[in-house]
Amino acid sequence: MVQIKTPEQIAKMREAGLVVAAVHAATREAAVPGATTRDLDEVARKVIADHGAKSNFLGYGGFPATICTSVNEVVVHGIPDAKTVLKDGDIISIDAGAVIDGWHGDAAYTAFVGTGHAPELVELSRVTEESMWAGIAAMKAGNRLVDISRAIEGYIRRQPKPGGGRYGIVEDYGGHGIGTAMHMEPHLLNYVSRKRGKGPRLVPGFCLAIEPMVSLGTPKTEVLADEWTVISTDGTWSSHWEHSVALTEAGPLVLTSPDCGRAKLAELGITAAPDPLAS
Repeated sequence: MVQIKTPEQIAKMREAGLVVAAVHAATREAAVPGATTRDLDEVARKVIADHGAKSNFLGYGGFPATICTSVNEVVVHGIPDAKTVLKDGDIISIDAGAVIDGWHGDAAYTAFVGTGHAPELVELSRVTEESMWAGIAAMKAGNRLVDISRAIEGYIRRQPKPGGGRYGIVEDYGGHGIGTAMHMEPHLLNYVSRKRGKGPRLVPGFCLAIEPMVSLGTPKTEVLADEWTVISTDGTWSSHWEHSVALTEAGPLVLTSPDCGRAKLAELGITAAPDPLAS
């Protein structure tokens, strides 16, 4: 069953989403050469505590940290530790979440550590982020879940990959419903699958975490011995972007974006719903 939220519940999710946005801002500033991924986890832990929220990652299925820190060929679910030291030229995807009064927020971004990044890495992150926004733009009342998948895949497939070939759209992981739990129905593929059908129709109150994961090579992944860290099977580097989004009577509301997604959606010709917390 898909959980449909009331406007009051969406406002509470917006509170959690703003905490996630604050975690992103702080960890982005801290992701510099010489920092360890555990350093970033400590930054996130403090931000969440300072906002009176709780981490929805820590302890989830036994996960031992506050955020996921996925460096280079790690696609998702990288565990912060003191041994992983960020280097100039690395890329890191940071996935973070927060809970306020039982309502969840979840979002991820890819950051560039230092300088000197290859153009194909810059383009990889851009394509992944823009495909996320294409998916968000497809979150319209009357559309089906598959319309979001189609928008994400379609954007990625239209982008020429530097050096030729195709981007790998990760198959084993995707977006999801979010609300009173971090992961809820429905599962959102980042590509169209005939086996999955069209999925549910989108209506106001529908909330999704939209999160494409894209590699420079294969769409295939494997999980390391720690039972969490997911890497690309060919060792190519990857990018991960995510926002939690609510569909309201006034349109999409990007819960984990400081401006509710207003500026980016305007570029796509879409008016974002007003911030429910604005006075």
